[in-house]
Amino acid sequence: MEEIREEVLEILEELHPDVDYEREQALIDDKILDSFDIVSLISEIKDAFDVTISADKIVPENFNSLDAICTLVQELSEED
Repeated sequence: MEEIREEVLEILEELHPDVDYEREQALIDDKILDSFDIVSLISEIKDAFDVTISADKIVPENFNSLDAICTLVQELSEED
């Protein structure tokens, strides 16, 4: 899980380097990440982890924090 966390953090920091992703718990709710950021994030996650995020998984709860995103990636990795 630590490898996933480091990679996801790196992807997020490329999107918005000024955000403290270790503490932020409302990336979507506080509009830190917008729809374009989410599309970019999903694409980067797909490339980095070879997982597909289906439309039903694209909900704020899965993208509001670094932990939530890592959990999603972990679950998708285990499905494949």
